[in-house]
Amino acid sequence: MKQPSPRGEVSALVLTIIAGTTESQQDALERLGALVEAALSETADILHDDDLQLALFCLYELHYSGIDGAGDDWEWNPDLLRVRQQLEAAFERRVRDEVVLGDLPEATSEAVCAELFRMTGEDSGPSMSRYVAKSATNEQLHEFLVHKSIYQLKEADPHTWAIPRLAGRSKAALVEIQADEYGNGLPARMHSALFARTMRELGMDDAYGAYLDATPAITLAVNNLMSLFGLNRRLRGAIVGHLAAYEMTSSQPNRLYSRGFKRLGYGEDALEYFDEHVEADAVHEQIAGRDMAGGLVESDPRLLQDVLFGAAAGLAVDTLMTVHIMDAWEAGRSSLRASESMAS
Repeated sequence: MKQPSPRGEVSALVLTIIAGTTESQQDALERLGALVEAALSETADILHDDDLQLALFCLYELHYSGIDGAGDDWEWNPDLLRVRQQLEAAFERRVRDEVVLGDLPEATSEAVCAELFRMTGEDSGPSMSRYVAKSATNEQLHEFLVHKSIYQLKEADPHTWAIPRLAGRSKAALVEIQADEYGNGLPARMHSALFARTMRELGMDDAYGAYLDATPAITLAVNNLMSLFGLNRRLRGAIVGHLAAYEMTSSQPNRLYSRGFKRLGYGEDALEYFDEHVEADAVHEQIAGRDMAGGLVESDPRLLQDVLFGAAAGLAVDTLMTVHIMDAWEAGRSSLRASESMAS
């Protein structure tokens, strides 16, 4: 990923450090820890803090495909890991404040699956998919793809971290889902590749992170949540719950997204990504609910609350992003960062 533009003192220093352009790296790392501590004490809301969300996103990206100019050794630098943990702790606390769980179901596969379907079915946030199907303009479709591209161009990767942390039935179910996400061995069928083709059909840059500078903090938070869950073994239940909720809320929205793109004259190459998910995720939601999430809880009932927290957290933060986008569109303005253009 190309190096993004900083959004404040913390992200600027993170980017400077990993690019190796500081005179004294150790001094810069010590300064970064103090700077993060001060920023966390001053931020109004970390979920909407552009500087802190970008800093966390970049630190996570060191564990994925990396950032141009950043050496591979930074991935496990203990000072950067401490800074990441500072940001993670505040981020996780804020997300937990956003989530309220009801009475826990029995720790059985069927009960867990039923509760996940109840949670996803009762999600009362605004429907961006219905808006896209009926009302979105061509410009808004482009913005929609910008927001989605931050995850979809590396689709499935955050959840794949969970594979070595599971066993038995839940592990097999996760591998089955992820195999589909990665195209069952066919590079052109990888869901990230299908999404990239949609972007190209709309004349957009399909390079991973090409529109990162244009995406607001809450979109980064949606993505950072997946990395938080996926990269911390203690949250393995949460990443499983997150993926289950993601699969359970995918099929029908993608049907509507496809309808919206078709309404504005786009053809099969642009629609295939969405059409693929209508069919695939209708199957995945059953596997995810019963075998992956339910199977995990049956094997380790201690993870029941974590699984449901992961699902609820994903729904809650995604709703905040949707509210941000829909409020902007209904007000007749862009949902992207005001200082950036679609060409950035």
